[in-house]
Amino acid sequence: MSMEKVRLGSQGAIVSRMGLGCMGMSEFYGERNDEESAVTILRALDLGINFLDTADAYGIGDNEELVGKTIRGRRDEVFLATKFANIRKKEDPAYWGISGKPEYVKAACDASLKRLGLNHIDLYYQHRVDPETPIEETVGAMAELVKAGKVKYLGLSEASPATIRRAHKVHPITALQTEYSLWERHVEKDILPTVRELGIGFVPYSPLGRGFLTGTITKPSDLQSNDFRAQRYPRFAGENFDKNQVLVQRVRAIAERKGVKPGQLAVAWVLAKGEDLVPIPGTKRRKYLEENAAAAAIKLAPEEVAELEAAVPQNEIVGDRYTEASMKTIDR
Repeated sequence: MSMEKVRLGSQGAIVSRMGLGCMGMSEFYGERNDEESAVTILRALDLGINFLDTADAYGIGDNEELVGKTIRGRRDEVFLATKFANIRKKEDPAYWGISGKPEYVKAACDASLKRLGLNHIDLYYQHRVDPETPIEETVGAMAELVKAGKVKYLGLSEASPATIRRAHKVHPITALQTEYSLWERHVEKDILPTVRELGIGFVPYSPLGRGFLTGTITKPSDLQSNDFRAQRYPRFAGENFDKNQVLVQRVRAIAERKGVKPGQLAVAWVLAKGEDLVPIPGTKRRKYLEENAAAAAIKLAPEEVAELEAAVPQNEIVGDRYTEASMKTIDR
């Protein structure tokens, strides 16, 4: 198979219909296996998935190093996205800060390029909006990176419609990355209409609900002790876990009837929401990469899309998508 290519936004970017999120390869989702992760990245390229997503915060730089080292011999096949703004420290992994200050933007880009071992980044996102720095100043500094040839396209992550509009006036924004899946549909009200009006592509992260929608996590003990999901994401914790399992079982039943896996159905649902959406399901294993890639061939009729949405009604999802402290970093 070879993944279809689509336009991402209106600035000329062309990417695979689906990307690969690399975050979990280095942190948050249990044990690392850099060798398997590297092979998974190369397998993605073999399948025609050229859109790779990393960030300087993932593994506190380790993920960029892994991705950069892995793709170095195949750079011309890759559309590489990375991010800045979340500040972390190797000596204090629990520390998280946010900066969109112009001088920090430039320093962060240079540091990412060094870790990646590359001379340019295809898509550079502001990972979180800095409430202390006007977005015009941040995007102005990002635009200078484009002029310098260090970055090709600019993106935002978890930005509000008002922020998106202000940013887009300073320099064209190619993509917005924000969580979107069957169990997180907040973007449908205002965010998706805004980016579509402005010609900005939309990159849904966590289209599998951080793995919950795959149906493979059926009890809390399925998560390894160093898997952060139960601590970072309230929908995985305590009674919320059991209540949300009911929704996954409904998706599983529909998937079985259709002869596909629940996770494939979840990805197919996102793909059915528009060709301007390029989801980036994350995995660190070839097996799941291939399952996700196969979802691109699943075509859902409008009535099937509606059935899935009825099976996972938003008012039945229990728990916020992040902890209270993390939700405060979301631009709203």
